Amino acid sequence: MGSPAEDRPAFYALRGGGWRDYWSLLHPPYTVWHLSYVVIGASLAPHVSIAWLGETLLAFLLAMGIAAHALDELHGRPLGSAIPSRVLIGLAVVGLAGAVALGVHGMIEVSPWLGVFIPVGGFLVVAYNLELVGGRFHSDAWFALAWGAFPVLTAGFAQTGRLTIPIVLGAAACAAISAAQRTLSTPVRHLRRRVSSVSGEIVQRDGTAVPIDAATIRGPSEVALRWMSIAMPVVAAALLASRPIG
Repeated sequence: MGSPAEDRPAFYALRGGGWRDYWSLLHPPYTVWHLSYVVIGASLAPHVSIAWLGETLLAFLLAMGIAAHALDELHGRPLGSAIPSRVLIGLAVVGLAGAVALGVHGMIEVSPWLGVFIPVGGFLVVAYNLELVGGRFHSDAWFALAWGAFPVLTAGFAQTGRLTIPIVLGAAACAAISAAQRTLSTPVRHLRRRVSSVSGEIVQRDGTAVPIDAATIRGPSEVALRWMSIAMPVVAAALLASRPIG
């Protein structure tokens, strides 16, 4: 039997129950990580409107940080939370409605073409997290596009009213980073949530045997994920600091 921390469904998850379930539902390091893509997208504009950056961040927090994670928990309870299903549905509805309202405001003030991003974002949140169409949209590629490229494209467009080459290239880079994240996190999630025990050993060339357990396998990936969840917000902050802000 592992330690309480090892038995949790994610390295950032708290012990289950009460307010701790809601904290874990937010997936804090990953939510901050992916919100940093919004900052990166905005920072690829020649001039950053802090007001539009704030609205875009709030929209993605509502849609991606709250609604998406509520639907994910509703679909199979991967975190094993005790949050009632009706509350998860309510969080998803309120989160998506708030994001749509902010998107409509952007259509009025920035460009009516922002209306293209609204249904695409709503579809990605619902299709990915509820694994619609037999899970076809719950894949590494769709994760990279939805959680990596889409925030950059949306935030950049909200600043400029158009998609520039730097914004598109930034979206491609963040998609690649998100693909790397998914590659690391998928086996970690499997070990934490579906595997009861791991046993074995690594025999070195000098004959020394090193025992293997679940922590041995997932440890390097989780350390890498922790560092990446710190690095990307710092990169985003650095880019934002390099731009004129108004």
